[in-house]
Amino acid sequence: MSSTMTRRVKLASVVPDFYKAMIELDAVSDRGLDPKLAHLVRIRASQINGCAYCTDMHSLDLLHVGDDQQRITLLPVWREARKFYSEQEQAALALTEAITLISVDHVPDEVYDVAAQAFDEKDLAQLIALIITINMWTRVGVTGRMEPGHYKPS
Repeated sequence: MSSTMTRRVKLASVVPDFYKAMIELDAVSDRGLDPKLAHLVRIRASQINGCAYCTDMHSLDLLHVGDDQQRITLLPVWREARKFYSEQEQAALALTEAITLISVDHVPDEVYDVAAQAFDEKDLAQLIALIITINMWTRVGVTGRMEPGHYKPS
């Protein structure tokens, strides 16, 4: 990696209508889902995609809604730390990984079936919408080289 930073386009200022649409999509992406589960999903996708800004942001958000640091710390190895995550959270995390890494194995039926058993149809659709949305945001964060450390949860 170069020691000098290439100036990156700021979508919010250059294509504000697109950015506004992303914000509006984000506002409805987790509707009806448990906030802790939604933040776990966002963090996991952010970790996989290498978005430091998104990982930082959603980790702070998860702490802000009352979760603990240990669950955040163990998230990359959640399969080895299952006792810290509910069955529904585990199903959501597996689906998050499958959708985020879609080029690896698409979304295996086994992963989808476990998620379909853990969530009713509406919540499953909402979860998929959330996963798609956070993957969109992580691409914005990585491409724009957004820097962590400035976000404050509200």
